[in-house]
Formats: sequence, C-alpha cells, structure tokens
Amino acid sequence: MRFQALGLAAVAALMFAMPASAHHSFAMFDADKTATLTGTVKEFEWVNPHSWLRVMVQDQTGKTAQWALEMGSPGQQAQRGWKPDSVKPGDKVTITFHPLKDGSRGGQLLTATLPSGAQLNNGGNRNNPVGE
Repeated sequence: MRFQALGLAAVAALMFAMPASAHHSFAMFDADKTATLTGTVKEFEWVNPHSWLRVMVQDQTGKTAQWALEMGSPGQQAQRGWKPDSVKPGDKVTITFHPLKDGSRGGQLLTATLPSGAQLNNGGNRNNPVGE
C-alpha cells in the first residue's frame, strides 16, 4: 500500500513538471487562410500563457475596429526577437495572421511588420513555417 501511494505521488509530480505544450487547440483558427491588415497598435500584452497584440484597423467605410491577435508565450516570442517594448500604443504595424473560423475580428498572428520595417514572427505557432 505504501509503495502504491509513493508511486501515485511520483506520477502526480511528473505530470505537474511536464511542460504544457499542448494546453489548447488551434482549431479556432483557419490555418488554410492567411489575411493581412494594417493598423495602429492599441495594446501589446506580454503575458503568459499567450501574448496578445490588439490593433485598431480602419475598414473601407472609415470605421475603426479592434482586432485581437493571439501569439505564443513571452518565452517563445523572445526567441523570435520580440521584447516587451517591441511595439507601443500608436505604432503603425502590418500583420499577417490566420483568421478566426467564426469570422470575428481576431486570429493567430504569423508576422508583424514594425514601423522600422523590421518583421517579427510569431513563436508558438506550429503551422507557421516563417522564420523556422
């Protein structure tokens, strides 16, 4: 009985020590489509488990709407050259992304072209061959 309890405790400890690399599905993004938008950075959230880039984009009628782009973790983003201050509110950026399947304003970021002309790629995107 004591051996079973010790074995169970060891298995539980290993489960918590394993990385959560598959903690959610990317099924909500349409990996068969890539879209491009240009807009103004509203907010860049450098947070775990995923960073977020929120961009204000003007449509054909002149109406501005917020788009939310999901990114990899800060650790993954840092490996791709991102920093917490890579973009700031007010920066004009061009983004490519896999849109959400439901058509709402969001998606999985693939690349961001910064005001300097530099292009940064997304970390944590298994379907993104850019920069790999």
